[in-house]
Amino acid sequence: MAHPLPLSRWLFAAGLFSLAGVSPAADPPAKKPPPTSYAPVVMAEDFATTMARMKAARPGIASRHQGLLQQRYDLADRPAAGVTMSRGKPVQDGVRVKLPAGMTWDRLAAMSPEEVRRADAFPAGFLPLPHPNHPEGGMVFPKFHIDEVKRQEARDLTRFDLDFDLPDHVLPEFPAPIFLTTRPDLGDVSKGKLVTLDNYFELFDGVLNPKQLEGLRLLVTPFAQQQFNQTSDRRSERPSRGVACLDCHANGHANGATHLAGDVRPQGFRHRIDTPTLRGVNVQRLFGSQRALKSVEDFTEFEQRAAYFDGDPVIATKKGVNILERGSQVHFMGEFQALLDFPPAPKLGVDGRLDPRKASPAELRGQAVFFGKGTCASCHAPPYYTDNTMHNLRTERFFAPRDILGRTANMDGPIKTFPLRGIKDSPPYLHDGRLLTLDDTVEFFNLVLETKLTAEEKKDLVAFLRAL
Repeated sequence: MAHPLPLSRWLFAAGLFSLAGVSPAADPPAKKPPPTSYAPVVMAEDFATTMARMKAARPGIASRHQGLLQQRYDLADRPAAGVTMSRGKPVQDGVRVKLPAGMTWDRLAAMSPEEVRRADAFPAGFLPLPHPNHPEGGMVFPKFHIDEVKRQEARDLTRFDLDFDLPDHVLPEFPAPIFLTTRPDLGDVSKGKLVTLDNYFELFDGVLNPKQLEGLRLLVTPFAQQQFNQTSDRRSERPSRGVACLDCHANGHANGATHLAGDVRPQGFRHRIDTPTLRGVNVQRLFGSQRALKSVEDFTEFEQRAAYFDGDPVIATKKGVNILERGSQVHFMGEFQALLDFPPAPKLGVDGRLDPRKASPAELRGQAVFFGKGTCASCHAPPYYTDNTMHNLRTERFFAPRDILGRTANMDGPIKTFPLRGIKDSPPYLHDGRLLTLDDTVEFFNLVLETKLTAEEKKDLVAFLRAL
């Protein structure tokens, strides 16, 4: 038989008992939860409530972020005359980062890092770029990719909580061409199509060997991911089959899709990732957002096990992690990726330098700046224009730490030297996409490396980069 509860304890529990006329103390204020490296496994509210709350907040989040972009950049569609990407999309022209009032690029470049920092003159567009909703994060796809995947596969990559942020004209062409190291005679083997599960076999049967064809199948197969999965902890309206590797690395290149690096905590310190191209991975030796992975096979396996889930293997188990078999599946996927070639560069010789019989005077002058005063070749060595290592630009010399819509901007840390071959096809630039054009990129490095290039030298350098 259960013990009866003593009357005094029952009265106390009911709030009716007092000792010496003193009422029991009020509950202490709720404590802020301690910091944790893990995502919550059990949701605090049901899915319908979460979706309604986030949909309601979405317009305000988008408005604040677009205000930041307008403050930082000239977002006009202004193509460069006669310069296109490999399939004909115009390359954007000119510096788009806005300077502080009263400042000029020459005056800024003449200042020391300490002077720039004291004057708070570091251009806002050179600061780290936050995710479209940095406190939330996660994969976000441009609308043109969402629409094409929905048309081909009836798979929806729309998020109910936020939209992609950058305008289409500053992104890579879509769909991008695919060039193979094994069959350069074929040119663009994608035939102008976005490669998906819907068409990969008809496009590549007879071009790839069976291992490579199976690797490509896995690269276009959707698997569960942090925001796109079957659980109630997702950001798609309906349960989702997930995302494919080539949803971000569209056609083995890039489409502008963005995410947050999974290897930093807390959330504010996580870097936005501008999806890099997979072209030329066969000549690269560092992979992953912090370059801790030493082969494309390591990278492929890591993406499925952890990066898809913000680097949290606990939440990956909940949402349906796809464990790849290393000896065959990972190897096959890596073998296909290693076939992805840079686009043709008809003005370059076999050594990766300009053929003087084909190059313009401006391109040749720009090459001299690249290998000379600009010091670009100290990191970007030909023929592929990378040194396969990392460099810390120490951008924090130029600005005081600050919060930018949830992004803690304090430093960039070491950055991988990406190959510059085919660079005009891969906007925006730097690891987080903060630099919209090659002109912006030249101004950024002119300031950060303190090379003090003239206006003509910078213009010529851009011309050379477009020829790579």
